[in-house]
Amino acid sequence: MSKLRIAVQKSGRLNEDSMQILKDIGIYIDNGKDQLKASAKGFPVEVFYLRNGDIPQYLKDGVVDAAIIGENVLIEKGNGITIVEKLGFSTCRVCIAVPKAAKYSKIQDLEGKRIATSYPNTVKSYLEENGVKANLHIINGSVEIAPNIGLADAICDIVSSGSTLFKNNLKEVETILKSEAVLAVSPILSAEKQAILDKIQFRIQSVLKGRQSKYILLNAPNDKLEKIINVLPGMKSPTVLPLAEKGWSSVHSVISKNEFWDVIDELKANGAQGILVCPIEKMVL
Repeated sequence: MSKLRIAVQKSGRLNEDSMQILKDIGIYIDNGKDQLKASAKGFPVEVFYLRNGDIPQYLKDGVVDAAIIGENVLIEKGNGITIVEKLGFSTCRVCIAVPKAAKYSKIQDLEGKRIATSYPNTVKSYLEENGVKANLHIINGSVEIAPNIGLADAICDIVSSGSTLFKNNLKEVETILKSEAVLAVSPILSAEKQAILDKIQFRIQSVLKGRQSKYILLNAPNDKLEKIINVLPGMKSPTVLPLAEKGWSSVHSVISKNEFWDVIDELKANGAQGILVCPIEKMVL
C-alpha cells in the first residue's frame, strides 16, 4: 500500500503544532535529529521536514501529497493549491508597518515609497487593488531592520504579537490578510492516497471540534430544568439524569469554548449548581 507524503515545516512553532495535531489524530512519528523524512507507526504516512517556502512548489510538483503550512505562504507562493482544512493554530497576519515617527493616514501615503518584504506577490496584489505604485525590495529574513538602515520607508511581514515591530520602532498601519495553519493538498493525488487523506481529515475535524468545545455537568432543580436546558446549546439535546436527592437532576451537555462564560453566567442565574467543566479530547459526530 502506498503512503501519503505529508510535508511539515522543518523547525519552529509551526513544526511543533503540526507534530502535535498528527499525534492527536493517532499518527506517531519516529524521527531522529536532523532527519528529513520519517514514517508513521501503523498508518500509511510519511512526513517530510522541509523549508516552509519550498513546500508550495513540492505540492505543485507532486513531490509531497499534502502539507501542514501557513496560509500566508500559500497565498504568496501556492497559486492553484487547494486548502481542505483550516487548523486554527499558528495564527498571524501579514501587515505593512512604517516607522513610528512617520506620518501615515491611508494606503495612498505609500505612493512611490520603498517597501521591504518577503511577500512581494502579496504586497504587489494589495497595492494594485488600492491603486498604489511603490518600489519593492525583496528581503529574506530580518525585514524589520530595513527602515532603520535606510533601505526602505516601510516593511511588509508576518506579525503575531507585534513585539518585534515595537522593538524596531515600527507601527502597524495596514493588515493585508490574516493567516493560520492549513491542510493543503497537491493537485496530483491518486484515488488511493485521497482515501488516506479523507481518513486524516476526518480525524483532524474530530480533534478541532473537541478543542473548540467543553463538556459540562451540572445539578439542576427540576422546577427550573426547562429554563436551564434552554440555555444549553448542545449538539442535539442535553442528557438529563435523576439525582438521588428528590427534585433534582444532573444535566450533561457540550458548549462552545467561545460562549463558555456567558453560558455559565446564565446557568447560574437560572438555578444551576455544582457546575463542572471538562476538556474534550475529540468529538466524533
